[in-house]
This record gives sequence, C-alpha cells and structure tokens, in this order.
Amino acid sequence: MTLKLYRHALSGHAHRAELALSLLGLPHELIDVDFATRAHKTPEFIARHPFGQLPLLEDDGHHVWDSTAILVYLASKYDSTGRWLPQDPAGRAAVQAWLSVASSLIAYGPAAARMVTVFGAPFNADEVINRAHGLFKVMQSELSQRPFLVGDHATLADIAGYSYIVNAPEGNVDLAPYPALRAWLARIEALPGFVPFKTTPAGLRAAA
Repeated sequence: MTLKLYRHALSGHAHRAELALSLLGLPHELIDVDFATRAHKTPEFIARHPFGQLPLLEDDGHHVWDSTAILVYLASKYDSTGRWLPQDPAGRAAVQAWLSVASSLIAYGPAAARMVTVFGAPFNADEVINRAHGLFKVMQSELSQRPFLVGDHATLADIAGYSYIVNAPEGNVDLAPYPALRAWLARIEALPGFVPFKTTPAGLRAAA
C-alpha cells in the first residue's frame, strides 16, 4: 500500500520526511494541506495528529507524526540494511544526537530565521541568525573531519539536517563562510533518489 505524506511544500519538516521516503526508494503519495484554510486544524485532521501540524505520515491506516519520528519509523520498518539508522549502540546514539539537534538548534536557528522572512514569524531576527551561525561553526568543524554527520555515508542525521540548512539563505543566514558545510549539502544532493526542497526569493536570495 502506498505511503501517504501530508505536507506543505514550503515546510522543511515536511521536506525531510519526503526526502527520507525518496532516498529509501519507497512509493508514496504527497498530499498538500492548505494552511490558508487551516485544513490541518479540522477535527478530521486532529483525529490523526493531536497537535494539528505537518508533516503527517499515513502507512496502511497507521499515522505517524513529528518529522524526526517519521524518519525513525521509516528506517526502522523499511531499511533492513541498517544504513540509515545504525543498529550498534554508538552509531544509533550518534544519529539520535543529530536528530535532537534538528529539533532544537536547527529549529530555533536557521529554521526560525527562515520563518521570519518567508512566513512573517515574530522571532528576533538577529538572535536566530546568530544562533544559526553558532550551529554552523560547529557543523563546519565536524564536517571537516568526515563526509557526513555520523561517518562515511549518509544517515537519518543528514536527512534531518539538510532542508533548513540548504535554505538558510532565505532567512538571511550566509553559507559562504562554511565550505565543508556546503560540500556536505552537495553530497546529499548527489545521493540517488534525492529530491530538492522548494525555494523562495526571500532573504539573501531576494538580492541574488
């Protein structure tokens, strides 16, 4: 049965789930949910996702919400190789640590900066931009030592980080000072099954 992903095309959270589905080679249907009409807040949608948020994955009647939980679910159920979510304790913990970064430092750094320019979110722009640069300095150091976040091949850690980082310039976060980070983005984009994240002419891209 085809997996269904309820999403908004400009949501990085939704894109990371879409990217995982595609990289794992899983047949799926993308269902766009209209934010303008608050379709994600209807009783029918709330019955599937108690917080009324996107993305939402449907797998043969079972619903999985939260973008990083969706990644773990897909890898746990459909990746028998253990490539995307390592089976050894150290490898699994390393991936989980970066999933936590995706839900914290990325969410309240580059993702929040982009929300200011793309969606008009009321964050302090200087604060979230500075937070993004603090994160990227650490990632630049880490990715100077290895091609991917957890080792020599891509894992869920890389999927979780990609979307909001590649579109960080939309939030006025310049990626130019981070060559290792940019090379990492290019390596993800070269993976079989890669699907791009939709861009907007916001922030630094508006002046490009």
